Amino acid sequence: MSHPAPFPFPASPRPEPGTVRWGILGCGDVTEVKSGPGFRLAAGSRLVAVMRRNGALAADYARRHGVPRWYDQAEALIADPEVDAVYIATPPDSHESYARQVAAAGKPAYVEKPMARSVAECDRMIAAFAARGLPLYVAYYRRALPRFRQVKRWLDEGAIGRITGVDCHLASPAHRAAPGWRTDVRTAGAGLFLDLGSHALDLLDFLLGPPTDVSGRARHAGGPQEAEDSVVLHFTAGGVDGVASWNFATDAARDICRISGTEGCVEYSVFDAAPVRLTRGRETQALEIPHPPHVQQPLIQTVVDELLGWGTCPSTAQSARRTSAVMDAALTSFYGDRSGDFWAHPGAWPGRRR
Repeated sequence: MSHPAPFPFPASPRPEPGTVRWGILGCGDVTEVKSGPGFRLAAGSRLVAVMRRNGALAADYARRHGVPRWYDQAEALIADPEVDAVYIATPPDSHESYARQVAAAGKPAYVEKPMARSVAECDRMIAAFAARGLPLYVAYYRRALPRFRQVKRWLDEGAIGRITGVDCHLASPAHRAAPGWRTDVRTAGAGLFLDLGSHALDLLDFLLGPPTDVSGRARHAGGPQEAEDSVVLHFTAGGVDGVASWNFATDAARDICRISGTEGCVEYSVFDAAPVRLTRGRETQALEIPHPPHVQQPLIQTVVDELLGWGTCPSTAQSARRTSAVMDAALTSFYGDRSGDFWAHPGAWPGRRR
């Protein structure tokens, strides 16, 4: 059952001209600092309602963040007439269901990444919003962060000449930690590759263009989870060949992406706060560009701007679907056909430990 917020916030007034009123489905950890405040702080944006299945936690979040209303049922928030658009901040297994409900209610949505557990789910989400003529955005927020915008500026300006190659590598002992939803295949759609690797792949799509000629292999190298924890990917992007690898079953840590050209190279880390680097000959320019306090706020601002007719958002359902397609191509060797409910049949996974 849903309840009004148990504290004296006034009812939300009618929206000011040029304001998008947001509701959040799933006000968990990711919304505390990374994303939630961005909906309140972005120009032309207000956060008016939140939902969490645990009503006490939803009420606590609303109280701490000054949100007028809270719910413990998604349907109630989606139906709220004072909610103009919905942020879906739940794990991937509920993205499709909630997104289709939001589309049926005639409202735009901004959904956490990865967009869904598989391309098949992405396609159904896209179809639901297209049928209603509504926009759907995905939280690949690195596209709007200043450090990665600087990398794109260097590439677009030809700072390294003609691009000749791409290599990205991430190593982390993350899969050796206690299991959580991010390595539960039914909930997440795969292991941490889907959660973390998606950022690197979406950045390459943003920086160079959509990857093509994708081939890859996923394995289980170690650790307590059944999900894959090692992935190698070969692809073409921006007309050049690239290779990327992820190893979540190592004791070492590494986070480096390098885009090479005829006159130099650009290097950046997807997650680490290392400077972005432009090297030409013997000279290297290293720029420390910190993230904003709420890392999703710049992308949220582009979503609001597009909804209000002020600009465009660089992270759409279509671009996010491309990233999911690349990941599916890499993961098929481990899970087999990912177009159905593969998570329910681990015994049929060709890469599963026997």
